Amino acid sequence: MEFTKRTKIILIVGSILVASAAIATPTTLILLNNNDVITVNLLTNAGVMIEANGLRIYIDPIDLDNSYNDFPADAVLITHDHGDHYQESTIDIISTDETIIAMPGVVAAISSLEGVITVAPEDSFLVGSINVTCFYMYTFAPEGYESSHPIESNYVSYLIDIDGFVIFHAGDSSNIPEYSQLQNKVDVAFLPLGPGCQTMTGLDVVNAIDMIKPTYFIPIHYSEGANEDFIAIYSISIGNIGCEIVNLAYFESTEFNI
Repeated sequence: MEFTKRTKIILIVGSILVASAAIATPTTLILLNNNDVITVNLLTNAGVMIEANGLRIYIDPIDLDNSYNDFPADAVLITHDHGDHYQESTIDIISTDETIIAMPGVVAAISSLEGVITVAPEDSFLVGSINVTCFYMYTFAPEGYESSHPIESNYVSYLIDIDGFVIFHAGDSSNIPEYSQLQNKVDVAFLPLGPGCQTMTGLDVVNAIDMIKPTYFIPIHYSEGANEDFIAIYSISIGNIGCEIVNLAYFESTEFNI
């Protein structure tokens, strides 16, 4: 699948990681040498952990405790610099000397982390056998206000291509016109429910799903009970699009077979 104009090649070299002991979170323990299973763990807010092909990728992790030392990251992907998406203390817990830490340039400029790589929309790089493509992430502001995620900041969302199985993490994005480029190219879409920060909410989310047409939709960035309320209102409309809702509580996991 081709989404990019620029490519950065980054390879992880090392042995396959194997999780050896169960802990309270995440809820599912995965042996990372199973190449037929992709496990996605919803953390908190917009945090996601993806385990596949012997690799572990985090997106926007926050508020993780020291037990996650047992779940080290091969890559940490940051969408933007808001505190509910970027937390250096959590990145320190899950990072090793080999961890790839990718973030937009405006985040790298304020980061105290070492060895980060800066990315922008349309960049692409490899984490081992997994291709990561940076996509657009911005929000619109009501008239008379400034955007909380201006397009000029070059914030990013992420496409994670695992042997042709594509996971999309939208970060805090609005329903943006660029989503037309993703139509029928995404298997799992993590989209924010908002409200706040001018992210998508309500029917905007349904319209984004209709634009992208993913096979599965997993809500992220929701307040307590908002995911259940959203599904109660919009599940029929989303089903009519041909998309299946996978409703996860925070720190709950699900698997996809490939």
